[in-house]
Amino acid sequence: MSQEVSKPPNHAPPDTFTRKIAFYGRMLLDLQMLTIYRDLKRELRTYRGAVLDVGCGQSPYRFLLSKSKVQYAGIDIADADDKFGYDNPDVTYFNGVDIPFPDSTFNGIICTEVLEHVQTYQLLVDEIWRVMRPGAQGVFTIPWSARYHYIPNDFFRYTPSSLEIIFAKFNGVTISERGSDIAIIANKLIVLWGRNIIPKSRWKLPLIPLWLVTLPVVAVSVVAAHVSLLLHLGSEDDPLGYTIVVTK
Repeated sequence: MSQEVSKPPNHAPPDTFTRKIAFYGRMLLDLQMLTIYRDLKRELRTYRGAVLDVGCGQSPYRFLLSKSKVQYAGIDIADADDKFGYDNPDVTYFNGVDIPFPDSTFNGIICTEVLEHVQTYQLLVDEIWRVMRPGAQGVFTIPWSARYHYIPNDFFRYTPSSLEIIFAKFNGVTISERGSDIAIIANKLIVLWGRNIIPKSRWKLPLIPLWLVTLPVVAVSVVAAHVSLLLHLGSEDDPLGYTIVVTK
């Protein structure tokens, strides 16, 4: 089995000045995070009432919800700290399948980058449907082009065809691509450059000047990726990931 050299960066909410710098600065290079934030900001601004964040982690996007009009609840598995490095005192723990709330409790659902880590994903989606009120909305995000991460707790990548089956119980389902192949190329170059500019072994040290020379190429690719996201350029058949908006 592959060994994870480095886990994804800690995804903390921008609730302090330092965290705001880290959060918004990271989105300049982390195109997955940027596209997730963009879609969630659009969807969550209309959320009202009771909202459930499934697999909430450190609740990084809670700040996008109205504090005065939303009653927030976050749930995650009991060993999320060990498996994913999360530390969130404001969370209800559950077994990963059986959501500990009655039927038709919530007006809105958030579930970001979770389903790829759930072996019994259909059972969890059905449970989410159960706790949603009639007419309630939910927003899910999943990766498509993403490295094997949080090993060994990374199990699936989903196509739009599979997502239609998974969410078939819902009355309304909209699946949209996040980014294109241009963003993927830039994302891979960023990861490749970052991994090699700080080598893990001594024999790679002589290669550092080579990676420094390639920095302009990486910079140009990042600019091209941001332009492609703004102008919807490139092929959306190979996106960074998908955003699924559902209605019960």
